[in-house]
Amino acid sequence: MKKASATRHTILQKAFEIIYSKGYQTTSIDEIIATTKVTKGAFYYHFKTKDEMGLAIINEILKPTMKNDFIKPLQNAKNPIREIYDMTKALLLENPFLKLEYGCPAGNLTQEMTPWNVEFGKALAELTLEWQQTIENSIKIAKENGKVRGSVDPQQVAYFIMSGYWGIRNFGKVYNNTDCYHSYLKELKIYLNSLG
Repeated sequence: MKKASATRHTILQKAFEIIYSKGYQTTSIDEIIATTKVTKGAFYYHFKTKDEMGLAIINEILKPTMKNDFIKPLQNAKNPIREIYDMTKALLLENPFLKLEYGCPAGNLTQEMTPWNVEFGKALAELTLEWQQTIENSIKIAKENGKVRGSVDPQQVAYFIMSGYWGIRNFGKVYNNTDCYHSYLKELKIYLNSLG
């Protein structure tokens, strides 16, 4: 059983790497099989279809990674303004999982697949909503502690931060350098400080 589980994880990991670099729709099962060096039978033993594998990538690769890198840093935030900034800076400049030239994997899949696949849309919406609610909750706590003005709307803050993050990831992909990240982080710091 351990070998089957390891094979499944290898398929998901390698498939994720290919999809992240070239997109979901342009990645073929044959390419995944060639890269993972498993047989077609082994692939279809674990996944009946490419879409089943794609959903497993969202649930078993992206969700745990996002939970660790996007959710955990804010769950018990003592100073959310600083911690949102620090988390965003780490995601843009220090995270080895997220590549400058490929953008945000969740953002990429959302743009590419949500219009065509309801199940992908649901899985990605869950992922996005969890991040949004975590940001909102950290802002609510900051309001209660007097670190953020009472008039600040936590949902608006979450939308602004998330859309800014996804947008700047796309600039990074287009320009293929981190200059835009540094400019964005300067402006993000000004915005976050204005909430106090």
